[in-house]
Amino acid sequence: MMHSNWNPWHGCVKCSEGCENCYMYFLDETRGRNGADIYLTSGARYPLSKDRKGRYKIQSGEMISVCMTSDFFLEEADAWRPDAWDVMRERSDVAFMLLTKRPQRVAECLPDDWGDGWDNVFFNVTCENQRRADERMPLLLDLPFKHKGVQCAPILGPVSLGRYLDDGQVEMVVCGGENYGGVRPCNFDWVKALREECASRDITFCFIETGTVFVKDGRTYHLKGKRLQTTQAFKSGMSYQGKPLKFSFTDGLGLSIPDDQLHVPYYCENCEECAIRPVCNGCNKCGRCKTS
Repeated sequence: MMHSNWNPWHGCVKCSEGCENCYMYFLDETRGRNGADIYLTSGARYPLSKDRKGRYKIQSGEMISVCMTSDFFLEEADAWRPDAWDVMRERSDVAFMLLTKRPQRVAECLPDDWGDGWDNVFFNVTCENQRRADERMPLLLDLPFKHKGVQCAPILGPVSLGRYLDDGQVEMVVCGGENYGGVRPCNFDWVKALREECASRDITFCFIETGTVFVKDGRTYHLKGKRLQTTQAFKSGMSYQGKPLKFSFTDGLGLSIPDDQLHVPYYCENCEECAIRPVCNGCNKCGRCKTS
């Protein structure tokens, strides 16, 4: 994927059920590290990086997932967050996807010039079970963001979002099972029910991966490897394209950027059956997958 993630800091504090088998902790452990160690990374200002010709490495119109190895609203990152906001303010031509399990902290962490939200910021909360959905969804709906989404990943039980979707604020729901060190199952019935709630309201639903343990029609499947999990999720046909996300990107002078000047993702053959495709920036043509 091309410039898909920006991790200005790394490390996190577990705070809810979805954190139990955190993939970041798992991967850090394989490298002899402790995922609870929180630090500013060398890429803290990466979206401002330029190539030798003076062009931004991240192109206008790309969508960047922020803090995928931490939580953007982590208390331990309070001193670093203002600088991250500055980066997002300067790159008003890029969409930044924020995800948090701490929506109760968000209001106090917004910059002074936030107003009713920046059009290039897409805010998401994690709802791994019904308890967390009922806790976090009211906060999501009350917060001043122009773009809002939900991630039921890893989904740990049946989750109903119906009554929280009725006013049209939520633009996309992402669902997926637990992978890496996780063994808690993802039941296909949970996915189908959540998909129906979204499709009936014309809200985009992305089933991005089955997880390692997948239950379908009473049978339990053990699927090893991220690619297999995303391919099987794609083949399930569960993803639904609702009203498309539309960001109003502007340049450094505040002028709107025409659509024909925005990044257009490239997808290789291996991308054709990847369920993550709707929420990624495409292939970076590295050649390692041996396709054109």
